[in-house]
Amino acid sequence: MQNGALRVYPLQDKDLSVNTLKEYWSFNVHDNDYGQIQGICSSYDDRFLITCGGDGNIFTFNILSPEDVHKELKAKIPSPRSGLQKEKATEDIEDPNAYSIEEVKQKKEYERIMKEAEEKKNKKREELIALRHEFLFLLQKNQELPKHMQLHREQYEMDHRIFEELDRQTAQRIQLVQKELAWEHEKHLIGLQKLRNQFRDSLEFDTVVVHAIQSNHQISTYRLLAMSEKYYQDKERPSWKRTVLKRAWKQAEKREIVRETSHARTFEGEAEKLKTSEVRKPTTHYIGSKHEQIRRIVEKSDKVKAKIMKRKAEWDELYKSKPSDDYENPKDVEDIREAQENMGCYKLKTAPNYRVPKHKRMNTEKKVMQLTSLEVLIHKRKVNMNKEIMSLRDLKISIIDKIKCLVQELKSIQTALDLSERLPLPLIPQLYPDEVPEKKFEYDSDVLLKFKEEQEAKAKLQEQLEGSPSSCAFRHGFLRASSIKEIDPMAQAAGARPMKIASSVTTEQRKVFEIEKAEPTEMELEILKREKIKNLYLQETLIKKINALVINFDAELRFLRHKKLKLDVQMKSADLRYITWYEELLILKNLEKRETLLQGRVDTLISEQEAMRSKLNSYLAQMEDRKSEIVKLQECEKALYANFQASLGENNEFARFLTKVLKKKTKCMEKKEVGREADEEDENEEENDDESSLGIDEENSGSEDEVFDDSVCPKNCNEALFRNTMQLRQKRLDIEKALKEEKKVAANLRKKYNALAKKAKVVETSLDTAETELETFQWEKQQRLNELYVVVPLKLHQVEYLVNGEMPSDFSQALVFTNQSLEYLQKRMVDLHNEKIMQREIYKKAQEQHKQLVQDKKEMDINIRRLEEKCSHLMMKKFGRLVDFEAVQAHSVNIRMEELEVQIMEKEYVHSQELQEWEERILDLRQQLMKLTKENTSKLQQLNRFCLEKQQLETKLDSLKNDLGVEFQGTRTTDIKEKARLESRLKHMAHNTALLRKEINLLSRKDGCLREELALLSRKDGCLFLQPLSPQDSETPTETFPILTP
Repeated sequence: MQNGALRVYPLQDKDLSVNTLKEYWSFNVHDNDYGQIQGICSSYDDRFLITCGGDGNIFTFNILSPEDVHKELKAKIPSPRSGLQKEKATEDIEDPNAYSIEEVKQKKEYERIMKEAEEKKNKKREELIALRHEFLFLLQKNQELPKHMQLHREQYEMDHRIFEELDRQTAQRIQLVQKELAWEHEKHLIGLQKLRNQFRDSLEFDTVVVHAIQSNHQISTYRLLAMSEKYYQDKERPSWKRTVLKRAWKQAEKREIVRETSHARTFEGEAEKLKTSEVRKPTTHYIGSKHEQIRRIVEKSDKVKAKIMKRKAEWDELYKSKPSDDYENPKDVEDIREAQENMGCYKLKTAPNYRVPKHKRMNTEKKVMQLTSLEVLIHKRKVNMNKEIMSLRDLKISIIDKIKCLVQELKSIQTALDLSERLPLPLIPQLYPDEVPEKKFEYDSDVLLKFKEEQEAKAKLQEQLEGSPSSCAFRHGFLRASSIKEIDPMAQAAGARPMKIASSVTTEQRKVFEIEKAEPTEMELEILKREKIKNLYLQETLIKKINALVINFDAELRFLRHKKLKLDVQMKSADLRYITWYEELLILKNLEKRETLLQGRVDTLISEQEAMRSKLNSYLAQMEDRKSEIVKLQECEKALYANFQASLGENNEFARFLTKVLKKKTKCMEKKEVGREADEEDENEEENDDESSLGIDEENSGSEDEVFDDSVCPKNCNEALFRNTMQLRQKRLDIEKALKEEKKVAANLRKKYNALAKKAKVVETSLDTAETELETFQWEKQQRLNELYVVVPLKLHQVEYLVNGEMPSDFSQALVFTNQSLEYLQKRMVDLHNEKIMQREIYKKAQEQHKQLVQDKKEMDINIRRLEEKCSHLMMKKFGRLVDFEAVQAHSVNIRMEELEVQIMEKEYVHSQELQEWEERILDLRQQLMKLTKENTSKLQQLNRFCLEKQQLETKLDSLKNDLGVEFQGTRTTDIKEKARLESRLKHMAHNTALLRKEINLLSRKDGCLREELALLSRKDGCLFLQPLSPQDSETPTETFPILTP
């Protein structure tokens, strides 16, 4: 019943023997794979049999009575003819490719010869097998002998050259076979490499099935091909976010560096300020307070002026921001535009008035990007799932290794336990072949030999079924391997005998040892008991650990299987979406040529429109510049006339003559004016409206026919005034010439602007038509895309489209929404209803506020007029005229006068300080003068003593007698020199005393010419000078005082 088949056994008299159960009827009614029979029962009258299977089908069968069975069984199979097996079957040519009877006979003869050769080979092989058995028997006997009587392995060799020759011949044959098969080997290698490149190298993941250990659950990986190189190139490209982040990081670092440098500079500036404040000399308290008072007054006046200017600016800003009657709030306009753009189009795509938004328009490039992104996303999800499954397989491999170690440890523990206490060992899970498919392509010589044996066995089985005698020719190449296999059991038996003998010897030794062993003591029994309890506990813990590993792995596999089932559903829906998008791509490729033409036309028109707009803006800017230049020239002309009127003065008798001279035009200017008068009047209406009254007088005066000579100054007229008038006339003519040129340029610009504006209107109309054509094409393309079928998997509870309470057969009028979009629409309906109510309330409040503001404005106007009248009445009552209080507040203090007063006080303070310094210096100099006079008087007294001594010596010399010798009769040169020296010194001292007296007289004076006379009196003819030592004296010119030296 596992395969969904039902068996019926015919029984006679309820005989349940084996012979009666051989014959039966089989009915394959349920599904062979999923139709396992879950239940079977008969009806209450035993006439019907009912079965139900796992495929959801229920079948009923009629149960026939014995009479009906005999009636139904009409045909009988005849029994075979007796003796048929003994008859010899006639041989016939069964080969359809046989050409003739002779060829078949030759083939049979060849087969007979090969059969006889194979029989001879078998006889030789049997003889060799007998010799090998005899050799093995001798080897066994040799092993049974004592060691000193046994023969070594080398002694069996009669001649070692025989084996060397055999090895050499074998190596030569192997080399010869390798040379013969080299071309075939290389050919097969190249073919294998091609197969690998075609089928294996392009694979990123092969199908790997991971099985559970205790249950039948399994999970398989996705078979994935490697992605093309362009996807990897896209992945390797740096994203714009990374570049933006790097730039932001660099900017932040630069800002930090700038901040650090600015902080350092501020700290340095503060330190310098502190140093300079320490170095500066403090001023007096009064001057400081005066400075502070002036600063406060200046700040107060500046604040008043700033407040007045701010108030004026606020009023100007307020008047500028005053909206007009048709004013619309730009914020409201922007909100309305944004709402119209972003509120969404809730029309169906199949509607005739549906318009495809620009951001939703699809072309071939966008669709290809969608397909590639979907393919990459599918591949990424499958790769992640495959990695999880491969990690689960690695987990299973590690769990198997752990279980092996634990089972080995469990076996070592169970060796110390009795057989009755040993628990059954848990089975070690094994890896299935489909869990490691990569091993299919890993092979060695053993695998190849095994494959060869399998192929040989299949060929033998096929030949036996076909019954052809040609199997001998196919078998001759593999007899050697079969003979080796036949020898192996004999060798194993021969090798097993000594093992049995050794095991019997060890068992006998154990028995003898057990007999000789004494009974254990109580301490040893206690130790054995503890070891036994420990081993039992370790046995249970190891088995539990193994079971926990298995259970956890199965749980992980079931969880991952559930996750993969969900992913399979998502991948299937993604594949369906991919098919739909690919069909859309084919439609878009068919319509791509027309779309590119329309889009190119629209783009060219947009570029032309932008170029024209830029030109129009440039023309407007140039026109504004020309207008500003014209206004400047007109202002210059007005200033010129104002200057002329000021130079004339009041009640000038030559005013009319000089005005005519100023307004007179030259002949060249008149000729130009006549030709261009009409054009200028039409093109410059705005400029003509702003002409001054002096210009009107100029026209009136120019229309007069009086002729006068302006080259000669009239009598009694100021010649300077006449020359000034001539210069002003020349300036007026230059200004008028420049003004005409500017008006001409402005007229040309206006003509160009008007022509370009007409062209811009034409381009705009053609752009509108092109955009309408593009929109209609987009609508047609959308209708073509709407014709495609889109698969949407739904469950019954998701269908809410019912007709009369039943599900209709036609769903063409139904719409499919996601739960999120449906909830959004329902929420949007409620929000719009609430927003409508709120907007109505806001509108009512705005109306009430508007009424209140209008009423408040009227009241404020009345109040302002009343206050202005009151203010003007009070000013007239108090001042007798209207006073501008803002000007009074701004000019309440003469700041310049206060600053000059402070400067005068500072100068007086500085001069007083200098006078005090000079007085101190004069005192010092007087003390020095007294000191010098004392020294000079002492020197004079000493000189007087010297003079007296000289006189005395001279008198003594004169009184001496002249008879002392001839050599002493004349005057001596030394005395003459000494005398001359003393005289010159006396003269010099007298001159110095005269100079000192003059200086004393000068110092006693108190006028300002002290320095000049001291400088005149100073001399540098070998005298010493006294220089000032104070720092104040060092700044002034050097002053010296002579000192008498001995």
